[in-house]
Amino acid sequence: MKNHNGHGVQYNLIVILGPTASGKTQLAVRLARDMRSEIISADSRQVYRGMDIGTGKDLSEYDVHGVSVPYHLIDIVDPTHEFNVFEYQKRFYRSFSEISLRGIMPIMVGGTGLYIESIIMGYSMPEVPENHGLRQELEKQNLQDLVKRLLELNPDVHNTTDLRDRARCIRAIEILEFTKAQNSDREIHCPVIAPLVIGIRWERQILRQKITNRLTERLKSGMIDEVKKLNELGIGWEKLDFFGLEYRYIGLYLQDKISYNDMFQKLNTRIHQFAKRQETWFRRMEKHGIKICWIDGNDYTALKKITDPLMKNNPCI
Repeated sequence: MKNHNGHGVQYNLIVILGPTASGKTQLAVRLARDMRSEIISADSRQVYRGMDIGTGKDLSEYDVHGVSVPYHLIDIVDPTHEFNVFEYQKRFYRSFSEISLRGIMPIMVGGTGLYIESIIMGYSMPEVPENHGLRQELEKQNLQDLVKRLLELNPDVHNTTDLRDRARCIRAIEILEFTKAQNSDREIHCPVIAPLVIGIRWERQILRQKITNRLTERLKSGMIDEVKKLNELGIGWEKLDFFGLEYRYIGLYLQDKISYNDMFQKLNTRIHQFAKRQETWFRRMEKHGIKICWIDGNDYTALKKITDPLMKNNPCI
């Protein structure tokens, strides 16, 4: 089975993407069990330890009828760690190479478009050292001035979280100043990636209901206690706000800044908006030439129809 660019290269990675609450992880894990494969997560928040219910890790899903499906890039750093797409790419390539060397085709699953795109499109990201002189200069500036400088260096900022967090904004400026000043030869070794990309989609109203139902279930499952515990362990409210969505609005509720009902309504609305942004990102990927094979809902039969040729051509399955 050939990849979408028509160059005759065999697929070596399956990517299953979709918006939040689309059920992509459950489908990917079931496929991984059938293919005797392993999962590589593409979720920007599931990398953090202790952030379980709010990020939707649902680690029980990785056990299918008594068979444990191995997963990678989940629970790998503490919430105090400044994780970014550069580190994700580096860790992904390490996991991808290790799994592939064992004759297994990895399955990437997630909804963080930037992380997925950095792998599929092979973003070239140099390893940038800290510039202490520049940092001292930037530390004296307020966030508004930092954002202005960042946008002057790069008007098309991919990661909008860099515009809301001082530390990330300073780091982004540091990287852009470094790459502008010199061509770095310390880039990540990028293995050849030939991905089969499969997208999960639902009718708008059905997805909205799934999002609301899941939020209700997670609140009942102790999501508020999870955020409270993180704060008690030393993760400040500002940092929790940076993680967005569940952590931001539950944090506001725990600080008595909004009522429970306001928290639920605002969070529910923001998650719906987040899902729409994810879908917009995936459409943009298609416009950039990435072919996505779409399946409707949790149709595992449709998923198998797309992937069965790979299974027949893989001697390890």
